[in-house]
Amino acid sequence: MSARLSTLDYLQHLLSGTLPAGATSEMQYPTAISKLLGFRVVDIGKAYARLEMDVDAEIHGNQQGTVHGGLLSELADATIGTAHSTAIESGETFTSIDLRISFFRPVWKSVLTATARPVQFGRTITHYQCEIARDDGKQVAMATGTVMTLRGAAASGR
Repeated sequence: MSARLSTLDYLQHLLSGTLPAGATSEMQYPTAISKLLGFRVVDIGKAYARLEMDVDAEIHGNQQGTVHGGLLSELADATIGTAHSTAIESGETFTSIDLRISFFRPVWKSVLTATARPVQFGRTITHYQCEIARDDGKQVAMATGTVMTLRGAAASGR
C-alpha cells in the first residue's frame, strides 16, 4: 500500500532520502518540465522553495551567446509553483496569473539557484518574489509572480 503525502511532506522526504517506497503526492514531482530542463529541488518549506539548475549557453543560449531569458523565466515560474504547491490544502490546486521578470546580468555557464517566497499570502491570491543567482552569488534576475489557489469545482480536473 502506498502512502499519499502532502506535497511538502513528499518533497521533504525526497530531499532527505527518506521517501517511502510507493509514496505519492497530489502534485506530480518531479514535474515533466523539471526533468526535461534539469531543475532540482534543493530546499523546501511551507510556501518556500529553492531550485537549482546547471546552465550553459552552448545548450541554453540565445542569439547573443548568453543563457536565454526565457529559461530564467521558466526557472522562476517553476520555483514559484513549487513553493505554492507546498502551501495549499488537499483537494486544492492553483494557476499562475502573471509572471514579471527583470534581468540584471548575463549568464554563460553556471549553476543557477532560484529562491521563491511569498510577499503576501492570501486565501485565494498570493504574490511571490523569486531571486535567481549565479554560482558566484551574483543575482542575475528577479521575478514576481501572482498565483491563484483553486478550490472545489474550479480545482477539478487540474
